[in-house]
Amino acid sequence: MADTPHPLVERAREAALKAYAPYSGYSVGCAIESVDGEVVVGANMENACYRLGICAEISALTAARQAFGLDKVARIAVSGGHVGANGTLSGAGLVTPCGGCRQSILEAAQLTGVDVEVVAANGDGSEVRLLKISELIPLGFGPANLADADGAPG
Repeated sequence: MADTPHPLVERAREAALKAYAPYSGYSVGCAIESVDGEVVVGANMENACYRLGICAEISALTAARQAFGLDKVARIAVSGGHVGANGTLSGAGLVTPCGGCRQSILEAAQLTGVDVEVVAANGDGSEVRLLKISELIPLGFGPANLADADGAPG
């Protein structure tokens, strides 16, 4: 349980309140901090054609790319749950990135050269777990693995 609110988790929770989740009712927010301390946020956005939805982490990574570049991502916080009638986020379950988002975070980590910290939180921010992307996607395949490919970056 968190004694004091984690500032990046609070930003992720605020972002979740702006999610568009009419089908699942499960709002997720993500906040990304750069190596220079700049923060961007994103939220999930569902679609009636379910597979066209966008995860909060991808939304935030896209904002990070535009604001400061994927090669400057240092830390990512994710929180999610149900937005109640009173406009607050709740949910007991710890939120971690899905497999596809883990792959995208790994890409940023390999560009940065930093084992990006993932701050996973439950909906109300009372439970927080600090993880590294290498723990969430061990032996992950990313740009560093393409160093021997003809014409590949690296």
